[in-house]
Amino acid sequence: MNKLFSNQYVRGGLFIAIGLFLGWAVFHSPEKVGEKVKQTVVESKSEIWTCSMHPQIRMDKPGKCPICAMDLIPLISIAASQSDPEAIHLTKESAQLANVMTSVVSRQNPEKEVRLYGKVQADERLLQNQVAQISGRVEKLFVNFTGEPIRKGQKLADIYSPELVTAQQELLEAAKTKLTQPEIYEAAKEKLRQWKLSEAQISEIENPHNIQSNMAVEATTSGIVTARRINMGDYVSAGTVLFEVSDLSRVWVLFDAYETDLPFLKTGDKIDFSVQALPGTSFSATVKFIDPVIDPVNRVAKVRIEIGNPGAKLKPEMFATGNVKSNLAEYRDKLVIPASAVLWTGKRSIVYVKKAGDEPIFKIREVELGPKLGESYVILTGLTDGEEIVTQGTFSVDAAAQLEGKPSMMNQPDATPITNQSQARNSKFKVSGNCDQCKERIEMAAKSVFGVASAEWNAESKILKVRFDGTKTNSDQVQMAIAKVGHDTEKFKASENVYKSLPKCCLYRE
Repeated sequence: MNKLFSNQYVRGGLFIAIGLFLGWAVFHSPEKVGEKVKQTVVESKSEIWTCSMHPQIRMDKPGKCPICAMDLIPLISIAASQSDPEAIHLTKESAQLANVMTSVVSRQNPEKEVRLYGKVQADERLLQNQVAQISGRVEKLFVNFTGEPIRKGQKLADIYSPELVTAQQELLEAAKTKLTQPEIYEAAKEKLRQWKLSEAQISEIENPHNIQSNMAVEATTSGIVTARRINMGDYVSAGTVLFEVSDLSRVWVLFDAYETDLPFLKTGDKIDFSVQALPGTSFSATVKFIDPVIDPVNRVAKVRIEIGNPGAKLKPEMFATGNVKSNLAEYRDKLVIPASAVLWTGKRSIVYVKKAGDEPIFKIREVELGPKLGESYVILTGLTDGEEIVTQGTFSVDAAAQLEGKPSMMNQPDATPITNQSQARNSKFKVSGNCDQCKERIEMAAKSVFGVASAEWNAESKILKVRFDGTKTNSDQVQMAIAKVGHDTEKFKASENVYKSLPKCCLYRE
C-alpha cells in the first residue's frame, strides 16, 4: 500500500479525482440551474418593445415604429402574469402616490339641482298709466320726479280746459229746466262724469254756481312713479299719459332657463333664491309660468315666480340667483356615480372598473350617461350595482394605461364589435403603400375609427378590406382617417407635409 501511494503518478491522479469531486459537490445545483433557466425564459417573455411617441405600438422584438420610424425601446410589463392583457396593473405604492381612490356603485333616487339667474321685475298686472281725461294745459304739477310714491286719490296735476268751462255752463243752464227737460240735465251731468268728475265735484259746481276753470287729475292707484311724461305748461289731449305708476307691493322674479334646463322645470316647482343686495336673506316661491317660446337671441326661456314685497325690499332690476331641486321620477332607482369618475373622449364616456381582489388592477369600461346631477351622473348602461370604480385619480390610471399601450381614453381598442349583424357592412378600396410598416399604419388608422370591426391591407394588390357597423361609420370616414396618417386612398389624398414625414421605405409617390 505504501508503495502504491509512493508512486507519484498514482498520487497525482488521486488528487485530481478528489478535486473534481469537491468541485462538483460545491458548484453543481440542479434546482438553481433550472430556476435560472426558467427565470430567463419568463423575463424574455415579459420584455416588450414600444415607441416612446406612440405607446400603443407593442412588439416582442426590437425594431422601428411603424408610425414614426423611431427606434423601439424596451418596456418590461409588470402585468405579464395577468390573465387580462387589457387591464392596467398598478403597484399599491404607485396607486397611493397617485392618490387613486375607488367607490362602490349604488342605486339612488336622483335629484337634479338646476341653478338659475334672473332679475326682479315689476308685476305687469299692477302697472297703470295716469292719463288726462280732458284736453287742456297743465297749470300745476303736484308730483315732480320719478320714483316718488303716491297713494290712491292723491292729486297729481291741475289742467286748465276751456271745454270744462263750457261743459259746466251747459250744466248750469240745463239745471234751470231739469223739471221740464230732465233728459238734457242728465246728459250734461253724464258729460262731466265721463271726464271722471265725481258726484261731489258736480254738486259743488251746481249748487253755488261755482264754475271751475281747472280740472284736478287724481291718482287711481297707489304705487311708485316710474315715469313722468309731462312738464308744467304742456298742452295735453284726452288720453295723454301723464305718469306711469308701478305697484311694488307684489313683484315678479324672471329667471333665464336654457334649453338644457327646461326638461327639469315645471309649473309648481319650488324655487329658493337670493339677491345680491340682501346677503344672508333667502326667499322661496313657486313657478307660476314658463315661457313657451325660446328667445332667438340668447336662447333662453323666462321662468316666472311671484312673491309679496312687504317693505319694498325687492326692487326692479335686482339680480337674483335661484335653485330648483327636481326629482327625476323617470330615473328612479338608477345607478349614480361621481362626475370625477367619468372621462370624455368625444362621443365616448369611460370609467375605470377595479377588478375583484386587493391588488389595484383596473380595466376601462365605456358607459352611457344620463343627466348630470350637480357633481354626479346617472348611468344608463355600462355598469352594474356593486362594482367598484375609480372616483379619484382617474387621469393617473388612464395615463398609466396609455404608457403601456393599453385601451385608454385616447387609445381605443383595436376593433369595435358589431352588436347588430344586420348593420354590418363590408367595403374594399385601394390604399397606396409599400411595406409592412405601411400595412400596420394603414390597418391601425382604419381600426381607430369608431365602428370598424376589422381591417386588412394587402401589400401586393394595395386593396384594404374593411368590415364596419353602418350605423356608426362609413367608408368615407375610414378613408379620411387613413389619409390623415399619410396614405392616399381612392377618395382622399394625404397632405404633402404628412406624406414627407413617412419613413423612406414608405414613400410611394413617384
